[in-house]
Amino acid sequence: MADRRSSSIEDYMRAIYGLVERGEPVTNTSLAARLEVSPSSASGMVTKLSQQGLVAHVPYRGIELTPDGRQLARSVLRRHRLIESYLVSELGYTWDEVHSEADLLEHVVSDLLVERIAAKLGNPVRDPHGDPIPAVDGSVEELSTRLLDDLPAGSIGEIVRVWDTDPDLLRYLADRCITLGDRIEVVERQPFGGPVVVKVGPAAEAATHALGTEIAQALSVTLR
Repeated sequence: MADRRSSSIEDYMRAIYGLVERGEPVTNTSLAARLEVSPSSASGMVTKLSQQGLVAHVPYRGIELTPDGRQLARSVLRRHRLIESYLVSELGYTWDEVHSEADLLEHVVSDLLVERIAAKLGNPVRDPHGDPIPAVDGSVEELSTRLLDDLPAGSIGEIVRVWDTDPDLLRYLADRCITLGDRIEVVERQPFGGPVVVKVGPAAEAATHALGTEIAQALSVTLR
């Protein structure tokens, strides 16, 4: 732990990586919004990260992680996502409760404890939200997925990831028994920005739901 960066640097690295995962532009403004800090604070930290060789400004593309930065970000994500997995699997937390807990714990757990957690859980490759858990060497198991919001009517697949950590959104899904591993079929895309109508669950007993854009953009699906 003595070799670790400060918690604020780790938070920024995880935030940058998260924006990259979503394919969103990484700018001082987007970082400030994600971390709920002022744009000037974000700008100052990005300068510091650049001086430490963790990020680089790429013309017309914004802020990008260097190889060292990517490795650091994935090590933080490994801790965060393993902690979330342990809280759900062993301590009875629900998936809407774990993100804020992991935010606090990821900076203080030892590497030994993290690896004990991984061994206890059987070295999982996905956390309770379907996010990939980086391996010790920083490698990540990627899945070929599509956002529900991008799928045409008639598409059938399996929900494999929830991109949003908003507790209210996660509780909304849980209250409607929509979770990872569920079969999902796109029945209809209503026009003029209307909801996506889907059937969730085994074909013979699937429940019909009308999901708004925010949820449709938070669910990743592997197609069958």
